[in-house]
Order: sequence, then C-alpha cells, then structure tokens
Amino acid sequence: MVKTVERDVELTCIRCPKGCALTVHVNPDNTATVTGNSCPKGEEYGRTEVLNPVRTVTSSVRIAGTKNGVVSVKTKGDIPKGKIFECMDALKGISVEAPVKIGDVIIENVADTGIDVVATANFE
Repeated sequence: MVKTVERDVELTCIRCPKGCALTVHVNPDNTATVTGNSCPKGEEYGRTEVLNPVRTVTSSVRIAGTKNGVVSVKTKGDIPKGKIFECMDALKGISVEAPVKIGDVIIENVADTGIDVVATANFE
C-alpha cells in the first residue's frame, strides 16, 4: 500500500445545490475522512475528489462529408482525471458518418478506461 502525507483538503461539494464546505482529512494509509457534508453524496464526492478524481468529458466530432457539421459527444461515465488528455487526443481528428443518433457509440473504451464516448445529439 502506498503511504501518503497526512493532510486536510478544503472543498466545496458540487453534488447538490447546497454547496457544503467540506474538509477531507487524508490519512497516511491513503484513506480519507470527510466532514462538513450534510448528506452522503458530499462524503462520497469529497473522498473521490481527493483520492481518485474523475470527470465527464464533453466535446464534439466532425460529421464526414459536411463542411462544418459536428455532433456533440461525451463520455458515458466518469473517467480518471489523469486520462482527460488521452481522451481528447482520441477524439482529435475523428469524423463519423451521418446519420448519428443520441447514444450512438463514437469511441469504445476511450483511453483504456472502460468507458465509451457517445453522441449527445442527433445529426441527419
């Protein structure tokens, strides 16, 4: 197990409109204790954001055979924050054939995350 430096991290929770002021105490054994949350979502958010931050990536890809046609896309789930640039590199230069429907898989298992990139709009 990797030992970490014991520290406190101050965050504002974004899981609900309350915006609780969280304090995440990181222990040397890489566990965390969260205080300041008013619901379980805050505890989960604080622990994840400090120990293993993840993000949903949104972007767009070109529609082949069009001059300026694009379709919006996003990762179907959260990916590790450290994989965002790999995800964007995978999307760079991609073009898809129309028609595209919401939910169509554009890239499977982007950046070896196990998460697909899907269309978030229709394009005829």
